[in-house]
Amino acid sequence: MTDREAIDRAWDELVATARRTVADGLVVGTSGNVSVRVGDLVLVTPSGVPYDRLGPGDLTAVGLDGRPARGTLRPTSELPMHLAVYRATGARAVVHTHAAHATAVSTLVTELPPVHYMTAALGGPVRVAPYALYGTEELAENMLAALRDRTGCLLRNHGTIVYGGTLDEAYDRTAQLEWMCRVWLAASSLPGREPALLTPEQVAAAGDRLRGYGQPG
Repeated sequence: MTDREAIDRAWDELVATARRTVADGLVVGTSGNVSVRVGDLVLVTPSGVPYDRLGPGDLTAVGLDGRPARGTLRPTSELPMHLAVYRATGARAVVHTHAAHATAVSTLVTELPPVHYMTAALGGPVRVAPYALYGTEELAENMLAALRDRTGCLLRNHGTIVYGGTLDEAYDRTAQLEWMCRVWLAASSLPGREPALLTPEQVAAAGDRLRGYGQPG
């Protein structure tokens, strides 16, 4: 596969993932954004363009320094967050959403309580990054601190950001995070009752088991 073919294929997968975030109710309109790294290029959804209108001619890419590399459309306003993840981790894909349950949780706690063993899939209890204006370096810095030893975090009064080795992995972790937030909100809403939480040892044991999950290879 040539570099051009790899980029075109990655763009098609990015568009499909962005559309999936809308179809699954994780974003409204163009409120989220998705990126994928191909070599030293970062392909990213453009700012303000509905995902169902994106086609091959809308490919938008920047270098790791943020300079435009491909396409004529303006990249997402959340580009600083995406680039910060790629510079600081081994991520190959990033998904940012405004998922309703996760955003609600971000306004209530500083860390999502470990109500389910899938907490381990994100590296441990999911932290909430302090609020900062969207699209700013301050938000990117807050996010990186919350992502330490984690593959996802909540952004206070904002949403989620999750990364993975592939777009499928980043998306699956995003969906799991939203589901865990929904579970915690439901369990904690019963008056006079507190949800049972997993211990750090139980989360660690689940993490060990999850590393062998799925098919070999």
